[in-house]
Amino acid sequence: MAAPNDEEGAEGPRCQHRSTAMLDVPFLPFCAFLGTLGLLCVAMVGTWCQHWRGGFSLDGSSRTFNWHPVLMVTGLVVLYGAAALVYRIPNTWSGPKLPWKVLHGSLALGAFILTVLGLAAVFCFHNSQGTPNMYSLHSWMGLGTVLLFSCQWAAGFGAFLLPWAPTWLRALYKPIHVFFGSTILMLSVASCVSGINEKLFFSLKNGTTAYKLLPAEAVFANTLGLLILIFGVLVVAALARPSWKRPDSNSPDSRQPLLSGER
Repeated sequence: MAAPNDEEGAEGPRCQHRSTAMLDVPFLPFCAFLGTLGLLCVAMVGTWCQHWRGGFSLDGSSRTFNWHPVLMVTGLVVLYGAAALVYRIPNTWSGPKLPWKVLHGSLALGAFILTVLGLAAVFCFHNSQGTPNMYSLHSWMGLGTVLLFSCQWAAGFGAFLLPWAPTWLRALYKPIHVFFGSTILMLSVASCVSGINEKLFFSLKNGTTAYKLLPAEAVFANTLGLLILIFGVLVVAALARPSWKRPDSNSPDSRQPLLSGER
């Protein structure tokens, strides 16, 4: 068999380059799609609780519980995912990094506050109804995720925004922070999906169409769970994509803490 000439040998890399280019999606359109998907998840969980579960209140009834899924999906998944993607925005790749640090931390803090309010709603409902707390796998996974999230935020604030963390410590902690960022998001998705499934099992029984017969509420909530899962997977995929990562910067601002004495 004749050996391939230079033209034929170069064809392989060119084909591979064309295939890679065809799969290359610009970040901003992807981000717009992801934002639309996140808003759709929030709208769907709100519609589910309003249309099928009786709406919202603060009286300790099941309508108080309805705040739980809405706040958890909004804070622990969608807003947390937005915070995770801040450093993938091309505008963050040049110029001062400190404002983006503040935005990243603020979005994460907002997500944490909504998450705590979501936990308060479910504990209030359980206590008013005499229902035991923390007995299901969903509750264990959810509380563990929130505790890990709180540690992640506190450690990130201390390492990247306060003045006492030395540069070597920040460099050492950064990959750990990134790893647990993706881990917490996937745990959040798993907690929300398991919570949707648990709620359907509890609700679609006596006096209603059984879950196994797949009534409209079950189809709607199952679809919501799938969309939450897709959202989480796409965020993690964006975080892992090398071409969307912020290039390392040696500028002084990139290492400047929020509360330093420098001006």
